[in-house]
Formats: sequence, C-alpha cells, structure tokens
Amino acid sequence: MRVLIGGGEKVALAGKNIHLTYDELLQRINNISAVLGDVSKKRIAVLSDNKPEWVMAFYAIWKSNGIAVPLDAMSTVHDIAYILKDCRPESVFISSDKMQLIQDAMKESDVFPTVLVIDDYNKASACFADMVEITDEEATAVILYTSGTTGSPKGVMLSYKNLLANLDAVCHDVPIYTADDRVMVLLPLHHIFSLMGTMIAPLYVNATLVFNASLAAEELLATLQQHMITIMIGVPRLYQLLYKGMNEKISRSFIARLMLKLASAVNSLRFSRFLFASVQKKFGGHIKYMVSGGAAIESKIVSFFYHLGFEILEGYGMTETAPMISFTRPGTVKPGIPGQPLKCVSIETRNDEIVVAGDIVMQGYYNKPAETAEVLEDGWLHTGDLGFLDSEGYIHVTGRKKDIIVLPNGKNINPAELEEPIVTGYEEIRECGVFMKDGALQAIILPDFKKMAEKGIRDYEHHIKWNVIDVFNRSVSPYKKILKFHITGGELPKTRLGKIKRYALEELVEVKQEKRVDEPASHEYKVLKKFLEEETQQTVLPDHHIELDLGLDSLGKVSLSAFIETAFGLDISENNLSDFASLQKLAEYISDKKSWLSFEGINWAKILREKVQITLPKSWFTHNLFKTISQIFFRLFFRVKGEGVENLPESPCIIAPNHQSILDGFLVTSFFKRRFMKKTYVYAKEQHFKNPVMRYLANRNNIILVDINKDLKLSIQKLAEVLRKGKNLIIFPEGTRTLTGRIGDFKQTFAILSQELNIPVIPVAIRGSYNILPSGSRFPRFFRKVTVSFLDPVYPENHTYESLKNMVYQQVMGKLGDE
Repeated sequence: MRVLIGGGEKVALAGKNIHLTYDELLQRINNISAVLGDVSKKRIAVLSDNKPEWVMAFYAIWKSNGIAVPLDAMSTVHDIAYILKDCRPESVFISSDKMQLIQDAMKESDVFPTVLVIDDYNKASACFADMVEITDEEATAVILYTSGTTGSPKGVMLSYKNLLANLDAVCHDVPIYTADDRVMVLLPLHHIFSLMGTMIAPLYVNATLVFNASLAAEELLATLQQHMITIMIGVPRLYQLLYKGMNEKISRSFIARLMLKLASAVNSLRFSRFLFASVQKKFGGHIKYMVSGGAAIESKIVSFFYHLGFEILEGYGMTETAPMISFTRPGTVKPGIPGQPLKCVSIETRNDEIVVAGDIVMQGYYNKPAETAEVLEDGWLHTGDLGFLDSEGYIHVTGRKKDIIVLPNGKNINPAELEEPIVTGYEEIRECGVFMKDGALQAIILPDFKKMAEKGIRDYEHHIKWNVIDVFNRSVSPYKKILKFHITGGELPKTRLGKIKRYALEELVEVKQEKRVDEPASHEYKVLKKFLEEETQQTVLPDHHIELDLGLDSLGKVSLSAFIETAFGLDISENNLSDFASLQKLAEYISDKKSWLSFEGINWAKILREKVQITLPKSWFTHNLFKTISQIFFRLFFRVKGEGVENLPESPCIIAPNHQSILDGFLVTSFFKRRFMKKTYVYAKEQHFKNPVMRYLANRNNIILVDINKDLKLSIQKLAEVLRKGKNLIIFPEGTRTLTGRIGDFKQTFAILSQELNIPVIPVAIRGSYNILPSGSRFPRFFRKVTVSFLDPVYPENHTYESLKNMVYQQVMGKLGDE
C-alpha cells in the first residue's frame, strides 16, 4: 500500500490568498470524498482552471476509488461533448465559471452526469485528516484525452502502477523532488506533464505547491521571489519568452554581454550562479531546477539559461507513458538532448522508430481496442517518434514517423532534418516548415524581421532565396533540395505544446495575400499595433485576428491581456481576446471601454508604495533663465495676464492646466517665483525629446521624461517619486494639445497621484494660447490676448479618482466658459 498524500502541519498549497497545510488539504479531500461516496471504477471528470479546489476534487476521486478524467478548461463545447459521449462520466466537478460550458456540452452530447461545483466544497472541517493511499496498483487511476500517436482524441488509461513508475524515478532513483521543495503550479493540470510534475510528484514527497496568479512576467517573478520557488516547470514556449526578454536586455549592455561570454567560456554552473547572482535573485534566488517538457526546446535556450546559472532539465515522453521515457539527470545537461531513459524503461529502435516497454506503458485507449492494438504490441509501445540512442545512452529524437514525406521517386524525407539546419544555421530565420506540394519539397519560412533590419536587409525574399535556400541546397543531396519557398509574417501553426501542425502548412501557403486596409488613426490601435509587432516580430494589420493571423498562443494572449490592463486599465481575459474579429475591433472596444480615465483594476495604492529608483534632473541656472526670457517675450509680443498666483501653496502640489498650445508650459511657469520655479518639475512625453540636444537640456531643466504608452505603471511611479521628494509637478490632464481649441477629456493620472499621496491639485485655466499658436502652425500670431488663471486648490479628501478628476475639469471648464 502506497501513500500518495500524507498529513501534517507543513504547508501543502500556497499562493496569493492560499495557505493550506497537509492536514487541512486532507480534511477537504475527505469532505468531497464523502459527498461522492463509493464510486469504484466509475469515471469522474474535472473541468476547471488551476486552483486548490482542482487538487481537492482530483484526490477525492481517488479517495472514493473512482477514475479521474481531467478536462482542458480551454476546450470548446464540442470538445467537451465528445469526451462526455466517449467515457460517460458519473459526475463532473466544475468551477462555477464553467457552468454554461458544461450545460451546453451535456445538451450536445445527450449525456447528463451529476454536476458538482468544486468551489462549494473548499470549507474547513473537523473531519479526520485521513491519508490518500493506493490499494490496488493495477487499477486505472486516470483517463487523459489526447490525440495520441494515431487518429482523433482518445482516452489514455493510466494505472497507479504507471504513475508510480514515474514517481519512483524522479523522487527516488534521481531525487529531483524532495520535501523541502516549493514547486510552482504554472501549466494547466489536465495535461499529464503538469499533472505529474507540478501536483502528484510534489505532494507525494510532502513538498509545497505554489499557485501562480497569472503568466504575466511581473506576476511570475513576484511568485518566484515571494515563495522562494525551487522547481519551475514549463513548456518550451515559456522559456522562449523569458529568453527573448532577457537576451534583449543583455544585448543592450556591453558589461552584460561580456559577462555572458565569460560564463560561456568557463561553462560552470557554479561560476555562472556567482557571476549572475543578481539574475538568480530576480528569480527568487532559490531555483534548483527548471524543467522543460511537452515539446523539444531549442538548444540555444538551454545553453543561455545554463550560462546564467539555471539548469534546464529536459525530458522526453508522452501521455501514453505517464509521461516520461527519458530525463536529464542533474549535472549532465546536453542542450537539445532530452536525457537518458528511466531505469524502469526498456527502449529499442525498430526501423528508426522508438519503441518502449516497462511499467510506464499505458493500459490502452479507453473503449478503443483497435487503436490500442495499433500502438501496443507484446507490451511494447510504438511511440511514432523517430530517433536513436547514442553510445552514452542519451536518447535523440529526430522526428515523427507520420511526418515522413515520401517523394514521387520513393525517397523518404524527415522534414525536421531539413528544418533544423535552416533555423539554427541562419540567425535571420525564426521558423521553417517543410512539406511536399505538387510533388516537390517546399518550405514556409518566418524571417526574424528584427535581425533582418539590424543587418540592413530590406528585400527579404531575395536574401532568403540566395543567402539561405540556395546555400542550403548546395549542401544536401539532390532529392533533399527545397525547390520552392514561401515567406509568412506570422508564426507557423502549432499545437498547444509547440509542435508544428504539418498538415496545415500546405493550407497556409494557399491563403491569398492579404488586402491592405487603411490604418486607424486611434491612439489605442497604434499602441496595440506597436506592442504586437514587437511581440510577434511581424507586420500587424487592422484586420488581423490575434489567433488566426498573428498566431498568439495562450502565453502570448496572457502577455497581451496583461499589457492591455497595464496600458489602459481594462481587464480583458486572455480567453476573451479571441472573441474580437480583428485588431481594429479590439482597439475600438478598448477606446470605448478603457480605463485611461478611471484606471480601474489597478491597485495604485500598492503600486505607488513600491520603491522606484529615480534621479531627478538637475536644475541649471538656465532653468530660471528660460523663465525670465519667457516673461520678457510674452510681455513684449502678447497681452498676457495672470491671476490667482497666490493660490500656489508652499507645500508640494500638482499643477493641472488645460493644453491649447506648445507655449502653455512657458506661459504657466512665467508667473512662478524663482524659489517655486526651482522645485517645480514638468511631465513631458519622451517622444517629443528624441533629439539628443533636447534630451540633454531636459535633464538639466526640471523636465521629467516618461513614456506612459510604454510602461504606465513605471511612469506613474516616477511621477509619484518626484512629489514624495517635496517637489511640485506640472501635468497636462488632457495628455495632448487640443486640435480645435476646445478642452478635451481629462485623464486620471494627476488624480491618482493626488489621492494616493494626499497632495492638492491647482487647476489652471489657459484662455487664448490656441489663438496665438494653434496645432499645426509654425509661427505665432502676435499681440493676441492670453489669460492664465490659477484656480482654488482641490484637495483629495472625500474624492475618488473619478470625482477628483471631474472636480478639476469642472473648475477649468467653469473658468473657460463655453470656449
């Protein structure tokens, strides 16, 4: 009898607002098990996003002798209906947000299991914390639906013996997991890789599971740091995104590049951890192993992280083997090679195909004896993967058997063998997919447009034709030559685990070239376009769909969702992003619903408490000199009048003028006293100071350059730091000059700062500067009348962001009248 979860006061589940000991977890498992009763050999499904209740429901099924059937929370109604009809579960545990999905799926499948909302069962209890034990190792433990090695989705039946074989390998033979570990739950638990790696194995050894709030980089790093994560498990796409961001930062620093070269030359994990101690600390400072699985990871990414002091352990396996066949032992990393077979595995290659046997091999496909017989023969599982074992016992996976291309001359081609040298041999190529069409080998290629630009390459097609394909063709046998290629602007179609969907390549090149459409002029569209072009490294058009055209996977959609929240204060979940027919439609929705005006959903109190390093610009003598020159200029050539200057306090304040002309900053400051002027700073957009001379002057004349479109959070933190230092701040609430002379909507930046820091706002009404120098004019119109009115202070007490913003707006509007 084997114990899967024991008791005790140690923390089992942790995370944001999550803290459950092993005893508390077992109590809840027993509560749910009591509701289920004895469901021996009956199938019970689980449909939910990752959460503690998912864990409780899953183990309660085992406690009640049932067979767990985890379902993908991202599935469509049709997908769920198919599984319901195939395995006919007795009950299904769901999170409350999946009620409509399961009801629609039951209606479509005409299968009606008992629906149990798992959120209702996470309650404390005085129930005895009885352990979860295995009484029959041969019994079916779980059915996981996968496309498998053949055909449409099938239910892979795994026994407790299958799971225990993998558990013994990583917890005893090679003790990756120990009771001292803290493992981050990052990937969806319905998949065998994350189910075993981030739930079953850690709980088996009495380690701690830490739930992460989201895949946004900020949340990820916060979890790593706050919970001192020791094991991080992800798919190659996750490490690819981290690699991209970190590599770009390193490439911008000469010292960092030099350090990376030194680490590469020394090639010592211990030395790299010492050299990049700051990077280690950013990841929490306790990472023992990073684990990658689900698909092959690029060797350059493994090497990159190794030279930063992180050991990525890569595995090879499949759902049918629960899941691991081979695994990289710590200290034996070979980038691009997924380790050596587990001790419990027998492995052979037959006609270049990898076949395995041992306790890891599944019982079969549920209710599909014919499909089971296709892959299981005398206890040997035919994986469908091509590969070999080298002289040191490392396994090499070279491709998929079903991906083999048979040419008209009878020659067999493994497309991966052609794609790999093209992608790794040419840094200006990001992806390559080889397929056969019209009897000829063809390739679809995604260039690295950034690298192309850095090399001054403008004619992508000409460069790829002569400097990539032609060079490649000269190096291979005649029958392996690529006779035609196509350039794509988006990522190649892939599965959720990052494997190329080869059957879709031919369809992709048949898509007609997109018709160019007019670019919207809206600010929201431009911001989204810039972000997506940086993220995807491709040209983005208004009619692009974020999935069908831009190829954003689940991680990419999380990044976009986080960006939208940060940039616009609008919460659009990654699951809902695909509902928008085009990028233009998404931009229009954001324009209509955005919280640029309210910033709802962002905890500014917490954000503004964070420490930010900022060096304030120096105040040269020219600062007051410019003010004096402005005063003389306005008095000589215009009829400028100021009123209410006595409303400016001695204590720090925010000065909020309406914005009619580029002269407005000079007009406002021309009325300041020298001492007040010296401690007053002006917020200005970075984009207006691209000229090096202008930036130099800005840094010596109390001008704070920020880019709210690029990083809203950091920008406001910088402005807050100015006020904390006892300085004054001029912010134009409209964000830009009026194009018509009429006052525009006020944004809430100043209101957030005022309320959170308890600093008064001085509304300023400027009348007439539009008539002097309207937008688009080069020369001012002299001797026009201008009035600058400093109005009564508005204090933040008893105000919300919205009401404070409205109060300031109304005061300015009231002074301007109906101008």
